[in-house]
Amino acid sequence: MPINITMPALSPTMEEGNLAKWLVKEGDTVKSGDVIAEIETDKATMEVEAVDEGVVAKIVVPAGTEGVKVNSLIAILAADGEDVSAAAAGGGSAPKAEAKQAEAPKEAEKPAAAPAPTPVASAPAAASPPRVGNGLFSSPLARRIAREAGIDISAVSGSGPHGRVVKSDVEKALASGGAKPAAAAPAAAPAAAPKGMSEDAVLKLFDEGSYELVPHDGMRKTIAKRLQESKQTIPHFYVSVDVELDALLALRAQINGSAPEKDGKPAYKLSVNDMVIKAMALALRDVPDANVSWTDTNMVKHKHADVGVAVSIPGGLITPIIRKAETKSLSAISNEMKDLGKRAKERKLKPEEYQGGTTAVSNMGMMGVSNFAAVVNPPHATILAVGAGTERVVVKKGQMVIVNAMTVTLSTDHRCVDGALGAELLGAFKRYIESPMGMLV
Repeated sequence: MPINITMPALSPTMEEGNLAKWLVKEGDTVKSGDVIAEIETDKATMEVEAVDEGVVAKIVVPAGTEGVKVNSLIAILAADGEDVSAAAAGGGSAPKAEAKQAEAPKEAEKPAAAPAPTPVASAPAAASPPRVGNGLFSSPLARRIAREAGIDISAVSGSGPHGRVVKSDVEKALASGGAKPAAAAPAAAPAAAPKGMSEDAVLKLFDEGSYELVPHDGMRKTIAKRLQESKQTIPHFYVSVDVELDALLALRAQINGSAPEKDGKPAYKLSVNDMVIKAMALALRDVPDANVSWTDTNMVKHKHADVGVAVSIPGGLITPIIRKAETKSLSAISNEMKDLGKRAKERKLKPEEYQGGTTAVSNMGMMGVSNFAAVVNPPHATILAVGAGTERVVVKKGQMVIVNAMTVTLSTDHRCVDGALGAELLGAFKRYIESPMGMLV
């Protein structure tokens, strides 16, 4: 029996991806565990492994195809001993992948099945169409027509396969007057997210030929969606403080100067950002009520500080995560961050290396930015924005002295980290930066 290979879900939120490259061709024999393709998501390029043995009977989606929906059929395997040509002709009927484009829902369209938990090719059971209130199936187009007409689709008899309600069934019910009005919703549905100006409205403001259109890539779409969601749903609260860096810079120089050599190079080289990550993790350990995530039913209180670090890459940014950062040495954090940062720029991170986390650090000091406020990225409840370290004149014991200092701003989700708690967290962070020996014990 032919084995369907479908587009895998490489992350819990993935809806589509680009089939970048096939590493096999029709007629090749594959074994379980063989890498057969490379899939590009908005954040990374992932290898897909086969979980079944057989011969590649047919490649349905060619390399280079963009916008391939999760669970779309991408290839067919012939099982051991099966005729390859027969398998290619008799493969499954999963929806054919196609580039994403704005179009009306089609009656024959089938919804995707639940995303697979791991990035491997598999042969899942065919996805079932969604059920309506009385257990009947319905097509997306039928549901839309029923919703717009204000009728209860569960009262409509279906004539499609397995009793599926299709467009003609809804139209027939409307024409005969036999459809029941839809029951009133128990609560008002949330308002649709506001959208920006339409492209036509924008282009009317500029002379023709004075611009070019650059299509949004997947990463930019994801960033826009998540940050718009964040600003619309999270009540942001901001706390800023200036921290002195002289003791930290002196300790950093001492640690780097005493680093042992490995293969003719220092085994580690700490940056200020490495020490900021450690200080933030220890501050969350000391103020555990701020190491949380908000949900509608519970406060998720985390046992470790998993610190995401914003890394700029072409087309956007990504936040690889230092897990259990409060337990790691400064040298371990430094080397791990260098590895994650390098692979982030190459888009080679695994989903578990950039998804989740309990907080984040965004450092624009190296770009000369003095201070800024970052946007909280759910499920985080906090994010620390780090400005540039500069020489400043301060007054100490009635005397003006010059110190190295930087401004940091903590953005918090006010639903779970209010102003006083945010100030406590920032105070703990300030103590570790200004008395950095505390990070070594």
